[in-house]
Amino acid sequence: MTAAIDANAVALYLEDHPHFFDDHPDLIAGLRLTTTLGGRTVSLHERQVEVLREKVRQLELKLVNQGHAARDNEGIMEKFHQWIVRLLSSPAPRQPQVLLDTLRECFDVPTASLRLWNHCEEAGPEWRDGPGIDEARALADQQTLPYCGSPAGKPGVAWLDNAASVRSVALVPLRAAGETDSLGLLVLGSPDPRRFSADLATDVLKRIGETASSALRG
Repeated sequence: MTAAIDANAVALYLEDHPHFFDDHPDLIAGLRLTTTLGGRTVSLHERQVEVLREKVRQLELKLVNQGHAARDNEGIMEKFHQWIVRLLSSPAPRQPQVLLDTLRECFDVPTASLRLWNHCEEAGPEWRDGPGIDEARALADQQTLPYCGSPAGKPGVAWLDNAASVRSVALVPLRAAGETDSLGLLVLGSPDPRRFSADLATDVLKRIGETASSALRG
């Protein structure tokens, strides 16, 4: 009685003997496979071509997506550069209002505000108090990365103009690079729920926070 051949054993044998079909070319002609296109039966050669075409299509799609991402990143870096230039050329770069105005203009942010509690001696009292200031400070002290998502229940949203129309926010702790204590909280808002969605990468926002912190401290 002949023992049943294990399919895995066959697969392993073919992996270990890549020249098997070179030695038995007549077997290739008899192999028939089911294609994913319509479920029809095709030869091994046709199936290989189909697999290669799909791999090429996936690679082309990946290249297109990488191209789009590269252009998006280039645009963000250009905006960041413009913001830095505007700050450096301003006669009062340490003023919170100057920082907010240039930030809104360069990054096209509909509404933005901030509050400060450490350092930044040039900031007036209007920048040191507001609704939910204690909660905002607690969030900034505990959170190392910016928050993006819904404004519901988040401290600092009330500081924004037209806060009732805001559907997404970015809460950016103001903290100089390498320091642990926060000096304030930057709040960016938009009526577009996708502008600061929860899946947004926060590396650029983190750099904005560090740059803003350095500018405000002087």
